[in-house]
Amino acid sequence: MTGALALRQTGTLATWLAGRDGSLARAGVEQVANATYSADVMEAFGVTPGAAGMVVSPASAMRVAAVFACVQRIAGGISTLPIHAYTTDGDTKSLAPRDALWYLLNEQPSEQYTAASHWEGVSVAQLLRGDGYTWIRRGVNNTIRELLPLPWGGVSPVQQPDGAVRYYVNLAQYGITTWLEPAEVLHFPGFGFDGVSSMSVIKHAARNATGNALAMDEYSGRFFSNGAHPSMVLSTDKGMKPEHIVALQTAFATKYAGVQNAHRIPLVLTEGMTAKEISLSAEDAQLLEARKFQVIDIARAFGVPPHMIGETSASTSWGSGIEAMSRAFVTYTLQPHLVRIEQELNRKLFPKNSGRFVRFDREALIEGDSKAQAEYNRAALGGPGTGPGWMTQNEVRKAKGLAPLPGTAGELFDPRKTTGKSNEDPAAAA
Repeated sequence: MTGALALRQTGTLATWLAGRDGSLARAGVEQVANATYSADVMEAFGVTPGAAGMVVSPASAMRVAAVFACVQRIAGGISTLPIHAYTTDGDTKSLAPRDALWYLLNEQPSEQYTAASHWEGVSVAQLLRGDGYTWIRRGVNNTIRELLPLPWGGVSPVQQPDGAVRYYVNLAQYGITTWLEPAEVLHFPGFGFDGVSSMSVIKHAARNATGNALAMDEYSGRFFSNGAHPSMVLSTDKGMKPEHIVALQTAFATKYAGVQNAHRIPLVLTEGMTAKEISLSAEDAQLLEARKFQVIDIARAFGVPPHMIGETSASTSWGSGIEAMSRAFVTYTLQPHLVRIEQELNRKLFPKNSGRFVRFDREALIEGDSKAQAEYNRAALGGPGTGPGWMTQNEVRKAKGLAPLPGTAGELFDPRKTTGKSNEDPAAAA
């Protein structure tokens, strides 16, 4: 028996039929029927169907518009957030100057990838596969020279007898086959991490919803490929032989079925034959409603508000206004992903108790409109009627990419100071 067929056999695959004439048996070749495989093997090859009978794999799931939109929203949101490095002195944190590591995290982790592509790939792997991997390639003096994204299928985390996990990397296209230690791999887990692997959204939460969506897409495609016409009944009061009925059905389908034949040739009936159109059934009439529900169900599995992927028929409790909805998206959808990525970066890139860490700038996604930003800046700067400030004019200008101003623009507003130039409203000057 071949190595593939020697795998654990607990789930039924398809019956392998070969050598019906007995030639293989006569040649002494063993024939295999009803070969069965474990659920893990079936899952690895993407041949486990959902409840609707459609095979649901990461590749097929991305053909569903709702799945694609959810993955795109989450991955796109993460990839657009800048990552800042900080140093800490007790409870006080300070923004560290940009260095080589900042460039790897924000601009180009590897020669073939931009930082946006890297973080998008990590997020897609987390959502569809459960885990994302990046190889930390170090140079002299243990400096990090490259962060190389690894394809999910080329990495196998293997738990050792002592409980530790090592990573077997097999990149045949690059001729790389090696074992990596945990310190050499950024392992970005998804939800439900057990120390080796995580739970895939597609595999655990959205399999049936995605399978249903695939089935309904195929049904709709077949409907429109037949000209988007309901079923037609041809009737006559004269008797017809079975072979004539088959010939009529074939001729009718050839001439009038399909989008390419729609409204091309007029229907001509003879011999007293009549045509009657059958109206859409109740099941067909509910197709749109069912597809709408699948969009909401898929969005629920990914934790994305339906209105962000185009489903606006239902009311939302995510707040009103762009700023409120953006803040809710960052807080409830992106935050778990961001924290997992940050913690993996910090524990693998910096020595313990080094006083250094990196953090995504979440504020980059939740800036409101100009009026909301003006109100926020006025409160941050402080002034008459608003109390002391917690940001200086130059800090506000820096956030907007503007050069600092000389003089008192770098001082915090303090209403306890005597009246004078330093006690003027700083928001007006900024």
